[in-house]
Amino acid sequence: MAEKSNRRSNKSAIHNVSAATVRRRVGDLSNSLQRMSIEERKDKTGNFTYNPDRVIGNGSFGVVYQATIAETGETVAIKKVFQDRRYKNRELQIMKELRHPNMIGMRHAFYTSENKPDELYLNIVMDYIPETVYSVIKHYKRNKLSVPMLLVKLYSYQMMRALAYIHQLGICHRDIKPQNVLVNPNTHVLKICDFGSAKKLVKGEPNVSYICSRYYRAPELIFGSTDYSGTIDVWSTGCVIAEMLLGQPIFPGESGVDQLVEIIKILGTPTREQILDMNPNYTEFRFPQIKQHPWNRVFKARTPPDAIDFIAGLLVYSPQLRPTPMQALLHPFFDELRERSTSLPNGESLPDLFNFTQEEIDSTTFDIIQRLIPSWYSSR
Repeated sequence: MAEKSNRRSNKSAIHNVSAATVRRRVGDLSNSLQRMSIEERKDKTGNFTYNPDRVIGNGSFGVVYQATIAETGETVAIKKVFQDRRYKNRELQIMKELRHPNMIGMRHAFYTSENKPDELYLNIVMDYIPETVYSVIKHYKRNKLSVPMLLVKLYSYQMMRALAYIHQLGICHRDIKPQNVLVNPNTHVLKICDFGSAKKLVKGEPNVSYICSRYYRAPELIFGSTDYSGTIDVWSTGCVIAEMLLGQPIFPGESGVDQLVEIIKILGTPTREQILDMNPNYTEFRFPQIKQHPWNRVFKARTPPDAIDFIAGLLVYSPQLRPTPMQALLHPFFDELRERSTSLPNGESLPDLFNFTQEEIDSTTFDIIQRLIPSWYSSR
């Protein structure tokens, strides 16, 4: 979902709403929870009663609630969106397909009509995860600290795995940003969420270019490309990783045009060839000539060179020059994660990083998979 005001959305990972609004919305949901499940996970059967607790997010897309399953006491998140009866819900169709450790899981989905029979709402029940990469960045910045490098690596690695999976399915997320990346504060397992802007890209079928939240929008979108690929997600992920290192967005544009200005300040003015790589139909080539800013001056003095090199490889104008997600995992930046002795800050083991799905394996070459799986993992 492209946001109307990036500054406004960045004020809080959980949007502020008035107490009266929360009571009304939670009350509305409570009054409409007598329904049948239309999609259930394999390990869950039957119907459940969901007791909404609070609103944890809202926007033009709808509302997200934290709720408790009355029968089990388990906490879940419920995303409620208006459903146009004339169309299938793309987000629902996509979420039915997702089975990956770094993707938010859909438990159930059901429809409610509220107090107006002619209005239909889709409710998607998902796992509840309390933190986001946005809230993690905000926490460390508030305490005048940097996000620990191990966590930057761990979150970046899992984001790339998630992209490899959905891209192999033909799905482009189209709104990767810190607020849409959930993290478990205990295990540091990461999950991509919010597929409201996601789409299965079909070769030859045009797509809207006004997509993706502004700070994370790939330059080909700004140049009006309608024939893009999953590489726009790779760009967005590079922006998120850079933000973890900087403590703030790397390209904080005030508008679509200003967004391009912020990118040019660092990458320099794109050449004619780079512009045509982004959009072959673009005809305006008059831009002020600005030299590329050295990447090592973009980040703090103590930022590891391999981290800077990794981001520099993701944030390039020509989409075809960005690495695929599985290629990105080979970067030396992630070598520490492949060491058997590496553990979380609390001494616990890292999440399983090498249990690649068939989709991830199919998205790349056998050689890359072999290089990604450490010998100690293969022989255990």
